[in-house]
Amino acid sequence: MGKVAVGATVICAATVCAVAALIVRHRMKSSGRWARAMAILREFEDKCGTSLGKLRQVADAMTVEMHAGLASEGGSKLKMLISFVDNLPTGDEHGLFYALDLGGTNFRVLRVQLGGRERRVVKQEFTEVSIPQPLMVGSSDDLFDFIAAELAKFVATEGEEFHLAPGRQRELGFTFSFPVKQASIASGTLLNWTKGFSIDDAVGQDVVAELTKAMERKGVDMRVAALVNDTIGTLAGGRYFNNDVVAAVILGTGTNAAYVERAHAIPKWHGLLPKSGEMVINMEWGNFRSSHLPLTEYDHSLDLESLNVGDQIFEKIISGMYLGDIVRRVLLKMAEEAAFFGDVVPAKLRVPFILRTPEMSVMHHDTSSDLRVVGAKLKDILGITNTSLKTRRAVVELCNIVSTRGARLSAAGIYGILKKLGRDVVKEGEKQQKTVIAMDGGLFEHYKKFSQCLEDSLKELLGDEAADNVIVEHANDGSGIGAALLAASHSQYPELEDAVQES
Repeated sequence: MGKVAVGATVICAATVCAVAALIVRHRMKSSGRWARAMAILREFEDKCGTSLGKLRQVADAMTVEMHAGLASEGGSKLKMLISFVDNLPTGDEHGLFYALDLGGTNFRVLRVQLGGRERRVVKQEFTEVSIPQPLMVGSSDDLFDFIAAELAKFVATEGEEFHLAPGRQRELGFTFSFPVKQASIASGTLLNWTKGFSIDDAVGQDVVAELTKAMERKGVDMRVAALVNDTIGTLAGGRYFNNDVVAAVILGTGTNAAYVERAHAIPKWHGLLPKSGEMVINMEWGNFRSSHLPLTEYDHSLDLESLNVGDQIFEKIISGMYLGDIVRRVLLKMAEEAAFFGDVVPAKLRVPFILRTPEMSVMHHDTSSDLRVVGAKLKDILGITNTSLKTRRAVVELCNIVSTRGARLSAAGIYGILKKLGRDVVKEGEKQQKTVIAMDGGLFEHYKKFSQCLEDSLKELLGDEAADNVIVEHANDGSGIGAALLAASHSQYPELEDAVQES
């Protein structure tokens, strides 16, 4: 009996030792996996570094590319397109003006009654219309006839509070956010479609002429006074309410910037210098590229799998279309190489763009003690359950790394524009001028940690003294009203303004 007891004791002890060894081995394995996951995260953080010195290099490269793009067509990755907008709104505009904003699967029609410097925007109304999918791949006439018909319906609802001066034709600002080669303020040839549109017979055509013919077919008596993109519309809207606005930046799904340049500083401009002495430049800054940009293996793979390989590199690291997917790509590597979410790699983590930037923002802004919002998002979007608190903290840290890089590089781009305009320093003995940057886009508006980081980084680059004179201002829906305001500032009826003012 004693031998049996001793034997049982030995077996129990051996079992306990084996179990203990398994636990230790599991903990060591788990610890090793965690260390590997953190090594991947730390390496990514290091490659995303945006020190002040790095940001200054990016800003200097932006300024150099701006000069090159203004010197000659094709001289830079920055197109630096001449917009033909040489008269920005002043606030003195009067009368009734319309805007049409076509930039995706919906379009908006808007009208404003302007009352001059004292009354500004007396009244505005708009309607939004969804474009049927067949029209996005049909013919040019079909698309523009549909738009003109909807415009006719909207004009028919014009109330008594909107006043068109006697003998005056209605005028429209046309925001067209597709690649166009512009020939004048009110004409531009469509280069190619994006965003799911594919209408072959419209490519190479003047989009203003196409819209005008459609309006004539639908009995709409209206003149297109200005053809602009959304960034220039935002700049115009910003300038109307604040004369110190010199540039506009869109940070949304995509990104772009436009600014007011001195006409004599544009070597590739061969026409007569405008009376204003100024010209708005559409930078198309999403296509900026420099060896100083902190690019990682994840950015390179995202680019290689994109529809426009090698293009829009700046956009691919700072805009809302891509930030969430960069987070997903890093999480996938952590899952594959360090079993970050357990032994099985979550299948949904392999799906491109399944993690959108708005969801990334929600996780980044989670303030709950157990980060339950992060846990819920990982479960709902990626099918990952039972995540630990330290795993959730690592996900938040990853969101912070990606958004911080994007925000600080955006600030460097803005600083590059300010350097080009000579507004990056305080000049001794000169009256200090306020400089306002009009910002729009869902990324800037809704991702608060991103926008705060952008503003803080711009102040850091400028230094305290110069930063006192530079203001970043959210211009909500600037592009819609901006197009109507540009129709007003490029109206064919300037001589009627006094009469309208007195009536």
